[in-house]
Amino acid sequence: MKRHKIVLIPGDGIGPEVADEVKRILDSAGAKIEWVERYAGQAALDMGSDVMPPETLEAIEHIGVALKGPCTTPVGKGFSSVNVQLRKKLNLYAAVRPVRSLPGVSTRFENVDLVIVRENTEGLYSGIENEVTPGVVMSMKVSTEKACTRIARWAFRYATHRQRRKITVLHKANIMKLTDGLFIGCAQNIHKNEYPNIDYQELIIDAGCMKIVQDPSLFDVLLLENLYGDVISDLCAGLVGGLGVVPGANIGERKAVFEAVHGSAPDIAGKGVANPLALLMSSVMMLNHIADTREDPGAREIAHNIRKAYDKTLEDGHKTRDLGGNLGTTEFADAIIERLNKHAGIS
Repeated sequence: MKRHKIVLIPGDGIGPEVADEVKRILDSAGAKIEWVERYAGQAALDMGSDVMPPETLEAIEHIGVALKGPCTTPVGKGFSSVNVQLRKKLNLYAAVRPVRSLPGVSTRFENVDLVIVRENTEGLYSGIENEVTPGVVMSMKVSTEKACTRIARWAFRYATHRQRRKITVLHKANIMKLTDGLFIGCAQNIHKNEYPNIDYQELIIDAGCMKIVQDPSLFDVLLLENLYGDVISDLCAGLVGGLGVVPGANIGERKAVFEAVHGSAPDIAGKGVANPLALLMSSVMMLNHIADTREDPGAREIAHNIRKAYDKTLEDGHKTRDLGGNLGTTEFADAIIERLNKHAGIS
């Protein structure tokens, strides 16, 4: 593998703990990464800086790839979401969350293998809110043809590249005829004119949720606008064991931020019990992205070895407490590194 600079945002709460272990695992796997550490959110505030320091954005702009731990977002007050700010300011329009069943993690479903693709910059998350009159507030849902077409094209291109069979668009165009109508119309155009080889399906979001929890094997790639994608991403994570076992990425034209999608869990911060798996899985996505965008096949080989190592670790019954095991953060990382040393390079 070539040497690559990557921005690291450790995050808040358990973020620095899981980030340290992920760095250690990547190093043990042979990933040649020069980490450029920057801060955001509560950690940045504690250091006397802004929630989203200019030097953090500048580093990601310059380097192009970042790995981010969980950042605290206050509920109903305080500063706005670090994640939303990153997506908007860096134009990371595609949120991608693969969801798959893991060996040794028992759930009600087996062989789940889904990818959620979410438009990341518009909809109700545009943040356009105001008080119309005392006691009456309004939030505006924004959709543009440019953004709807862009995310549809990205999803179909991803499905083709990854040899996925079908895209399902979940929407509420029966009620929101203009905004969601525009979204499905753009998806229809991309399917018809550019990717007719991919199977295409549309479902109203509430009926789609029911079908997903009845039989997730009916679905492959899910394409959604911003709010629906946020909700469905977490719903699907529940099919395979929760937010602690799924990765996430936010991708733009020339920049990408890979992140743990779970919260900062301040109640267990510093206790050494946090699960580093979600951030590790996100780092595997990051390595595959580097292989694609920086023409480094060695990065893909290391990603494959890490994925194989954590699958084997879970299969052998070595798990953190959130998954029903008894390992701490460091012990779980040690178990992965042990299997990396034993099995790396074996396909």
